[in-house]
Amino acid sequence: MKKLLTAVLALGMCAGAGAQGTSAGYPITPVPFTQVKVNDSFWSPRLQASREVTIPLAFSKCEETDRYTNFIQACEHMHNPAVEFPDQHWTFTFDDTDPYKTIEGASYLLQTFPDAMYKGRRLDAYVDSVIAIIASGQEPDGYLYTARTKAPSKPHEWAGPERWSKVEALSHEFYNLGHMLESAVAHYQATGKRNFLDVAIKYADCVCREIGPNPGQVVRVPGHQIAEMGLCKLYLVTGNKKYLDQAKFFLDMRGKTEIHDPYTQSHIPVLEQNEAIGHAVRAGYMYSGIADVAALTKDTAYINTIDRIWENITSKKYYITGGVGARHQGEAYGDNYELPNATAYCETCAQIAHVYLNHRLFLLHGESKYYDVVERTLYNALISGVSLQGNSFFYPNPLSTSTGMNYARQAWFGCACCPSNISRFIPSLPGYVYAVKDNNVFVNLFMGNTSTLKVNGKDITLQQETRYPYNGDIVVKLAKGAGNFALNIRIPGWVRNQVVPSDLYTYADNQQLGYTLSVNGQEINAAELHNGYAVIDRKWKKGDEVRIHFDMKPRLVQAHQNVVDDRGCLSVECGPLVYCAEWPDNSADIHNYLLNPKASLVTKPNYNLKLEDGTTHDVTAITTQAQVLSYATDGKLKAEDQQLTLIPYYAWDHRGTKGAMTVWLPADISAAHANKIVYDNPEGNGFFGR
Repeated sequence: MKKLLTAVLALGMCAGAGAQGTSAGYPITPVPFTQVKVNDSFWSPRLQASREVTIPLAFSKCEETDRYTNFIQACEHMHNPAVEFPDQHWTFTFDDTDPYKTIEGASYLLQTFPDAMYKGRRLDAYVDSVIAIIASGQEPDGYLYTARTKAPSKPHEWAGPERWSKVEALSHEFYNLGHMLESAVAHYQATGKRNFLDVAIKYADCVCREIGPNPGQVVRVPGHQIAEMGLCKLYLVTGNKKYLDQAKFFLDMRGKTEIHDPYTQSHIPVLEQNEAIGHAVRAGYMYSGIADVAALTKDTAYINTIDRIWENITSKKYYITGGVGARHQGEAYGDNYELPNATAYCETCAQIAHVYLNHRLFLLHGESKYYDVVERTLYNALISGVSLQGNSFFYPNPLSTSTGMNYARQAWFGCACCPSNISRFIPSLPGYVYAVKDNNVFVNLFMGNTSTLKVNGKDITLQQETRYPYNGDIVVKLAKGAGNFALNIRIPGWVRNQVVPSDLYTYADNQQLGYTLSVNGQEINAAELHNGYAVIDRKWKKGDEVRIHFDMKPRLVQAHQNVVDDRGCLSVECGPLVYCAEWPDNSADIHNYLLNPKASLVTKPNYNLKLEDGTTHDVTAITTQAQVLSYATDGKLKAEDQQLTLIPYYAWDHRGTKGAMTVWLPADISAAHANKIVYDNPEGNGFFGR
């Protein structure tokens, strides 16, 4: 096996189809990650942890868990058909995607850190060696699915007896294709190398030949979606419309094949769907694919469909943390307004998919509300999925835990989709900051960076400085270039007194925040917004400086009355950050606190979290005066004044699992759950049962 591995690493790549690209893309063009260099105080440590910890960890887990071995065994079987490698231990048919996703993350970070190392060798050289291993497992006609190729007479039980026979159920052949395409396109864009892109094109061509409505083809749709997204990306890179047509075919035929299952969003045809339903990751990837096809084909039926589904999510199925996916059973969306806290699933992969969807809808419609959703999900439910150190991970992201629950991030998972997904997403963040349309430049996220953009055919360089999300002051400077263009600055919904773009959550206080903008020290009138953006249209010159100020104060939030689990409760947020109460900061069980809506919320900058590994992390905490409820020995309910401290939700579970955490706090006595209120007598009568 070692000799074969050595031979595989030395394999060269054959040239494939051209990759000239197409201009027939989204109405708005994102500024690619290759042009944005982040140097932000909040995000730079995250990117550093991804570079130094998460991606090396993901690659090492691929090595330890036979992810590469699968490709090598497929290669060996093709060289010696008498030798097969049936699974001797339990694996998943989607294990091939873990190397794909990790290569994608490595490709993003190599743009900023081209000299990054892995185990004593240059990371880019290591990535090339992994790509060679992957290519070695590809069959001559392009098919690349190790669960079958390494043991065709005894394939993985999820794979089915022949190609595509179980692709609508468990084989994940199209799912693997989708992640390969996403990764290969990122690698090509980051490095200019075709070695992975050509492998991916060859597999995509195989699928296009064998799947479709024509004689000799079979009609199948992905059981686990993402191929639609990958095929659309491949179309944009190559300009070959057959990939876009294949993505649309997958969507057109969904709900029209033999399998009709809400879990896989195949219960009815796509264009008849109005509600987010089923497995939240599959759904999020499919909805992103619908947005891709809607924008790239300008098909109004698809545009209307994805707009309806987005409206349903945002108004009825969206957590205050930006999370989606309420149910553990089926890792799924729940019914309208079904948003439990302690049992919230909110799988990390689903949050990533939700960012993908809203980013695409912004590129389609140009409205800031989609980035309000991106921002909320990004700063809360998404980054909570990985520790600050980058070495442990949440699969679900609940909004409440109890003492003794011992819920904690894990070092890895046998089903590793979430950590490998995080390893690819965090390094891609620079690609979400800016976008361009004609002479309009959109500033969508606020973080320190230096970026080169092309506007009306001319290069400009923008520099952004800020301490966001803990401070609402931002400076955007034109460091290079000049010309007439419009700078569109997103004014976040939280500044405009809108928690989310619906009535699902509203502010429960009487505050009114504001904002100001100035150019070169001269304040400008920015009261009128266009699609949520303050537009500064002028002739710009090098050195021009825009200063943005957002009032940033703690706010109380209440949920729609139909959200049963949140009735009588309030949550706290400041800027884009949602806060939670966690046990290390408070002297009593946090579930015993009763929040006083009239009490002041006080920010505490530079609040030091002493992490379990001995390191520290500074946050802006929020304190307020509350009451702790308990029962006296005579059975009377008593309330004791006590300070309550809250920290950003993303930072919870870094100081051990001895106690509880919650996002929603009772503000009405009716919401103070009796089974969370403890007698204080020394004999200990347990919990007061209802």
